[in-house]
Amino acid sequence: MRKIFGGGYYALYNLLIKHLPKNKGKINIGQKRLRQWCCKGFMDHVGNPVNIQKNATVGRRVSIGNYSGIGPNCVVPDHVTIGNYVMMGPNCFFVTKNHAFGQTDLPMVKQGYTETKPIVIEDDVWIGYGVIVLPGVTVGTGAIVGAGAVVTKDVPPYAIVGGNPARVIKYRK
Repeated sequence: MRKIFGGGYYALYNLLIKHLPKNKGKINIGQKRLRQWCCKGFMDHVGNPVNIQKNATVGRRVSIGNYSGIGPNCVVPDHVTIGNYVMMGPNCFFVTKNHAFGQTDLPMVKQGYTETKPIVIEDDVWIGYGVIVLPGVTVGTGAIVGAGAVVTKDVPPYAIVGGNPARVIKYRK
């Protein structure tokens, strides 16, 4: 069923559902459930329950586990896997591919893109406000990524990272 109507759910989400009022605002028309229902129609996997906030942009090849959330205004493109119990602040941005720039004899705008490198966010992760995660990164179980961090390489399990580029500050254990 999803394969037949997936494009319709995707269009409905992007044209209407993602713009509904915030989930815990003064106006409650069931927007949290509507976002979850609509995303189940086009995403690879949507757990129960999930909390997809207002204006979150999500791709079709995204998987999100149980009790996880995508913050307001976040961009989660194709090839991102989000585990269970993941908290995500507003304005986070995930990048799974980039512009190619290897040839100096050809303008970068004509070089196309690099290959897609999936991003994996494991279980029980907290991603702070405005975090940017670059292609091919895995954020380990139980990690905390501080607000504004730019994650350029894998984050070990239970690490607390921050900065640009993100570095380990300490461990939770």
